[in-house]
Amino acid sequence: MSTPRFLTLPPGVTTQQIETPAGTFAVLSAEPVSGVPERWPALLVPGFTGSKEDFISVLQTLAQAGRRVVAVDIRGQYETPGPDDPSAYTCAALGADIDLVAHAVGGGEPVHLLGHSFGGLITREAALDGTAKIASYTLMSSGPAGIIGPREKTGRIMLTELPEYGVEYLWANRLEPEALRAGVPDEIVSFLRKRLLAHSPAGLLAMAREVLDAPDRVDELAESGLAILVLYGEHDDGWPPLLQAEMADRLDAECVVVPGAAHSPAVEAPETTAAALTRFWNAAESEILHHS
Repeated sequence: MSTPRFLTLPPGVTTQQIETPAGTFAVLSAEPVSGVPERWPALLVPGFTGSKEDFISVLQTLAQAGRRVVAVDIRGQYETPGPDDPSAYTCAALGADIDLVAHAVGGGEPVHLLGHSFGGLITREAALDGTAKIASYTLMSSGPAGIIGPREKTGRIMLTELPEYGVEYLWANRLEPEALRAGVPDEIVSFLRKRLLAHSPAGLLAMAREVLDAPDRVDELAESGLAILVLYGEHDDGWPPLLQAEMADRLDAECVVVPGAAHSPAVEAPETTAAALTRFWNAAESEILHHS
């Protein structure tokens, strides 16, 4: 379990709410120092048990390049409410939400879209349905289909234990001990508990099934014509690094391996990650504008 290094919002980063036809979404929004964005905005989508706070360490740096950068809590996650209906948490349903949030963030302009881990499976739906204006697409520590390896085991334990014992049991017996073993500071552990208990239990259960059973849609994505970046840590314990490299090959996408990072490069190597994203986003914009 990776965590933000700090939870105090940097200068220029504010908590906001975005209104859409599908409801209200909690976000962190970072603005350029000048207050006037000169480049197209970016939308960052977190993973399964994560939240917008997973991007705190990169938001200010990314915005300094001259664009608004927004990190969102998806439906049923932390500060964005969600229903008890499992159908609201399929990749397709969550991807439709991202279409609406992207439209609100872009205000008619294209948006650089990034999905981290399970967020990659969600944003893939938005990238494929053609509804949102997408300037570029980044898969961060995500994969071609359902997750495998150690995190697959954790997901299957959740499917078994969550319906029977509830979220509090899952935290106390699985996730908190894992965080303590990893040496996570007490204040961050407290935040992680608060965040998990704020998640929709129905959403957690439905999204666990989605992250485990997602189909391979790489070939479809390869035909989208989007500028795509595959970015992951060299020690990723989610989808294996080799599998992500193969996915980048199948997509004919740029591939960036972040040294020293594991499953959350934005937390574990924020400066390296932000530099790679800014370079990719700027190049994608230049390419689009050159051909317009």
